[in-house]
Amino acid sequence: MLSINNIEVIYNDVILVLKGLSLEVREGQIVALLGSNGAGKTTTLKSISGLLKPENGAVTDGTIEFMGQRIDRRDAADIVRMGIFQVMEGRRVFEHLTVEENLRAGSYIRRDRGVKDDIEKVYAYFPRLRERRHQKSGYMSGGEQQMLAIGRALMARPTMMLLDEPSLGLAPLLVQEIFGIIQRINRDEGVTILLVEQNARLALSVADYGYLMENGRVVMADETAKLRDNADVREFYLGLGAGDTAKSYRSIKSYKRRKRWLS
Repeated sequence: MLSINNIEVIYNDVILVLKGLSLEVREGQIVALLGSNGAGKTTTLKSISGLLKPENGAVTDGTIEFMGQRIDRRDAADIVRMGIFQVMEGRRVFEHLTVEENLRAGSYIRRDRGVKDDIEKVYAYFPRLRERRHQKSGYMSGGEQQMLAIGRALMARPTMMLLDEPSLGLAPLLVQEIFGIIQRINRDEGVTILLVEQNARLALSVADYGYLMENGRVVMADETAKLRDNADVREFYLGLGAGDTAKSYRSIKSYKRRKRWLS
C-alpha cells in the first residue's frame, strides 16, 4: 500500500535528517514507528503527507509510493485527495471554530452528501464531542482536542491515517481510551494507520508491525510480538530487565547503548 524506498530528506539545503530510510505499510495494518526525540519520525510522516515544503524540507533522493503511484513530488492537497490524512503532533485544531465546524472542515475536499452521516459516526466513536458540538474547540481539554483531531481526519474518509504522538501530554486512562478507539477505527473502518509514538509499550500493544528509528535510519523492523521479545527493545524502549522487572532510573541513567542490531 505504502512503500518508502531509500529516501533522504534535507532541510534548508543543508541539514540531512533522513538517511536512506525504507519502510512498508500493508493495507489494513497498524504500523508503529518508534524512536527517541530527533530520530526523524515526524519528518518521515511529513515526507509522506507532503508537509515538508512549508518547512523548507524536501525529499532529495529515493521515492515514496502509495497504491502504486509516486507521491513524493505531489503537494499536500493532492495527497489528501488520494486518501492520506495526517493528524499532527499537538492536535492543531481550529481553536476559534466549534467542534462541529472543525469536523465539517475535515470534509472540505469531499463532494458527496454523506457529511452529516459521517459526523454522527464520529460522535459514535467520541461521545464527548457530541456533548461539546457547539463549543469552541480552543476551550476543550487536551484529550478532547485529540479526539477532535482524529475525528476531523475521519471526516476526509481516509484510506490511510498518519498519527503523530497521539498520547502526548494526556493522562494514562485517556490514552488507553483513545488507543482503543484507534484500534476500532482500523478494524471497523478499514483505515490503515502509521503510528508515530514514543510510548513504545502502548504502540507495540496495538500495532501489527513495528520499525525502530535512530538518527534518520531504520535500525530494526519486525512483527510487534518479536520486537517485544527482543532484548534490546525490552531494555532500551520498554525499560525492562531480566524477568520482566522494571529497571530503575539509577540503573540506566549512565548506560551506553550496545545497539547490537547495528553491528
